[in-house]
Amino acid sequence: MNSKNNITEVLKIAALLILLTWVFFIIKPFILVVFWAIILAVTLFPLYNRLVKKMGATKKKLTTILFALVVLSLFMVPAFFITSSAVESTKEIADQLRSDSFQLPQPEERVKEWPVIGEKLYANWSEASKDIKKYSIAHKEVILEQGAKLLSGFKGFIGAFIMFIISFMIAVVFMYNSDKGYNTSLAFLNKLVGKDSDEIVHMSRDTIRSVVKGIILVALIQAGLAYVGFKLIDLPAAEVFAFLVLIVAIIQLPVLLIMIPAIILVFSYADTTPAIIFTIYCVLVGLLDNLLKPMLLGKGLKTPMIVILIGTIGGMLLHGIIGLFLGPVVLAVMHRMYLYWVTTPAENL
Repeated sequence: MNSKNNITEVLKIAALLILLTWVFFIIKPFILVVFWAIILAVTLFPLYNRLVKKMGATKKKLTTILFALVVLSLFMVPAFFITSSAVESTKEIADQLRSDSFQLPQPEERVKEWPVIGEKLYANWSEASKDIKKYSIAHKEVILEQGAKLLSGFKGFIGAFIMFIISFMIAVVFMYNSDKGYNTSLAFLNKLVGKDSDEIVHMSRDTIRSVVKGIILVALIQAGLAYVGFKLIDLPAAEVFAFLVLIVAIIQLPVLLIMIPAIILVFSYADTTPAIIFTIYCVLVGLLDNLLKPMLLGKGLKTPMIVILIGTIGGMLLHGIIGLFLGPVVLAVMHRMYLYWVTTPAENL
């Protein structure tokens, strides 16, 4: 009798595993979109909830629609200007190349003195400024390769932006049904961990918001300040450079990677004094995250900041941008379970 029961249990588990695997492959194309929707919902809910309370519960549907339209416009307008600026700059350069009117300014001699890249940069810059067509033909393989990468990156940006819009619309639905979502997550975690389910939900929520403040907000501040500097110095394609600063800051690379090409470009056309002031400004903006991140990342959390930071970087390396949020949440939960394990007497475990 026991052997029959064991066979039945094994068959039940096998059937359940097959069903779960089947479901996973069905929903796999939508997992990333739903994860982003959850992150957006958690991040924007305090603002949304405050607006609903001011407008009144009876106008919740109208408030939700207005909220969605306002937030979408905040993202659509900058995206439109960035895209139009990139297209316009590319078109302008292409027209100048067709009419043989495109010309790079000659580099100044002090470019040679720049550390590491000075000599090579001066040689290439000088060659290109003398005859851009000849230089393009001589280096066509590199130009075509880099152009293909740039085009691929632009296509990736368009795809990511469309995914973001879809995720945001799903996030709006999640926020509208926040009470049901909260109760469902509690019920699910109660089955897994028991009495600490509410703490895990709150910790996950607070960790996501902390990462948004410590990484996304800091990246937005750096990109905004960089854009102001780019416009004041009349940097060509300032919107594109500012967008690149935003992306680099989000993925936790030094912002100076984008600032250095901008500085080099400015030195090619601006006077020495404004160019030096611009350089100092760019360096300050590039180092700003070292001041802001410790102030915002992990603030108000019981989880140590080092755990959040390791989770953020490790999660991004493992899962990409979405890992910025998944990594710290997973580590925060494991940190909480570790503390529970080491502080609870063995007889109570």
